[in-house]
Amino acid sequence: MPGPQDQRSRSTTIHGYAQAGDLPSLKKKLQDNPLLLNERNDIMAQTPLHVAAGYNNIEIVKFLLNCKGPEKVELEAMNMYGETPLHMAAKNGCDAAASVLLDHGAFVEAKANNGMTPLHLAVWHSLRGEAFITIKTLLKYNADCSAKDNDDMTPVDLLSHDLHSEKLCILLKSHLEEQRKQRTIEACSETKAKMNELEEAISNIVGLHDLKLQLRKWAKGMLLDEKRRALGLKFSVRKPPHMAFLGNPGTGKTMVARVLGRLLNMVGILPTDKVTEVQRTDLVGEFVGHTGPKTRRKIKEAEGGILFVDEAYRLIPMQKADDKDYGLEALEEIMSFMDSGKVVVIFAGYNEPMKRVIYSNEGFCRRVTKFFVFDDLNSQELAQIVHLKMNDQSEEGPLYGFKLHPSCSLEAISNLIEGETTEDQRRKINGGLVDPMLVNARENLDLRLGLDMVDVDDLITITMEDLKAGLQSLSSLSQ
Repeated sequence: MPGPQDQRSRSTTIHGYAQAGDLPSLKKKLQDNPLLLNERNDIMAQTPLHVAAGYNNIEIVKFLLNCKGPEKVELEAMNMYGETPLHMAAKNGCDAAASVLLDHGAFVEAKANNGMTPLHLAVWHSLRGEAFITIKTLLKYNADCSAKDNDDMTPVDLLSHDLHSEKLCILLKSHLEEQRKQRTIEACSETKAKMNELEEAISNIVGLHDLKLQLRKWAKGMLLDEKRRALGLKFSVRKPPHMAFLGNPGTGKTMVARVLGRLLNMVGILPTDKVTEVQRTDLVGEFVGHTGPKTRRKIKEAEGGILFVDEAYRLIPMQKADDKDYGLEALEEIMSFMDSGKVVVIFAGYNEPMKRVIYSNEGFCRRVTKFFVFDDLNSQELAQIVHLKMNDQSEEGPLYGFKLHPSCSLEAISNLIEGETTEDQRRKINGGLVDPMLVNARENLDLRLGLDMVDVDDLITITMEDLKAGLQSLSSLSQ
């Protein structure tokens, strides 16, 4: 037991004055040494604010919170148990102190070392008496009734079944239901915003109507999962989806992969939206023992995002007897990582040759659960891409600052493409036709204009004549 002299010594400290409610002595102590404002006491490591709040010495709490000096009071300071001053007020039923602390911005969801929030401690205190006014104060500041401590206990779980607890239980459960409703509203708002963002990205994909429908279904499911998590519901975790994109060049496979990267990152399935594009040469080595490490490096680079394996059928030799080809080793290396959840893999390539990949490994169809067919683009869809490209040029783009003449309507461009190309030519390059066509059209504009041209509009306007010349100058279309 401490002697009288020890008690007198303790009472003359700033913590002693905070406990005793001796405001004049505490003020004098701080005037003599302003650095005592956040002084920690022995053993408990509590600041004067902890002590004043725990003893409901409201005038001292107010003074400390508004104290002017070289330091500001540490509102979220933690004692040896990880408790803030608000925890101290809550666990001792000090409602007045709790109100002042909350008014000054104290964090109502702060967690002590045992995971308890101030609401947990206020409920624990209420079990020893009839009053639970501090609980009502914390609830007024929207203290989370579903917060769990380190033992997975919510504030409601701490209650027993006596009459007093029943009243408190009704109060807490009422607030819990209101908070769930509010989270539902917020989750709905966030989900709608993300769906709008996704719709904007999808609107830049031309054609592929069945694919876009699947993307919307898929995205909606993942966003609903996000809402379920926000509401604290427990459900099976959706596994990262591995895919195969089947179609000719220029049908939008890489663009869709980038949209998917944004989508999967947006809903929290992937930590990044990066898409790492690889081909056979990035994965396959020339000698025994080279392919495995080379492939693993690329997988490591893609972790957290999407590994997009373009022309994936090139990993499988045309002849089964070709034992010097290491493509199959690269494929098997990728397959071994697909169950890790660290990367989403998309295999892309021509429809028919991709069957070699699909049937080369018995685990392929078990891991690759989404197969998307990218149909060839018709003239109308190619015309839409022309408009989209011209309306969404980055500063680094070759057509930035240029525009189409009003005569360059979707119908006019579609008819031009239909007349200047064959179906076979379009099938071979699809959307790959658009960029060189526009670059060539700009060059034709430059050729057409005289150096004395001063009309600003004419200098930046691409006409149907330019687009026609752009198509005609594509050497690949004449072959």
